[in-house]
Amino acid sequence: MSDTLTQNQAARRGRVIRAAMELAAEGGYDAVQMRDVAARAEVALGTIYRYFTSKDHLLAACQVEWAGEIERRLATRPLRADTPAERVTEVVARAYRSLEKAPKLTAALLTAISSPDPAVADCQREMSRIMGSVLRSAMDGVDDDDTAAGAARVLSHVWFTALMGWVNGWHTMGPVPDEVERAAHLLLDGR
Repeated sequence: MSDTLTQNQAARRGRVIRAAMELAAEGGYDAVQMRDVAARAEVALGTIYRYFTSKDHLLAACQVEWAGEIERRLATRPLRADTPAERVTEVVARAYRSLEKAPKLTAALLTAISSPDPAVADCQREMSRIMGSVLRSAMDGVDDDDTAAGAARVLSHVWFTALMGWVNGWHTMGPVPDEVERAAHLLLDGR
């Protein structure tokens, strides 16, 4: 949708996303109220609903924006590890540092992206694409494209499940990268 907006519309949409992310970073999921987002973004409440049908839709779009930024940052700094499994681990460690810096924001965005709200479906698909791309970029050296694509899909699921376990209080955030590292080694070098 954002590619069909005028420059002014894209700027307003961007302010709404930034305002929602700031509120989520400050107080988590419950702190993001549409009226507060509108006030902080300096737009009318109706403007928000022109772009986002619900709070979950807005926060899921924030998740896509944040993940896209992580993807861009990862692309600018080459991976240094030697094997595909080690490079996947490096990618997750880099992304993890970003997530760990803003735990309330991370939890709010993960809550929204897992919503059953139909308006969130496009964001969920875009997140899957970004995660697959990020993980697949670390798998240089895996000759079979089907194997790499399958490994990226499974690793995305492991990563998301570990993050959701943290959001839901099953464990601390610490084990998240460890779970992905373990899965990467099992899938990519059989250990």
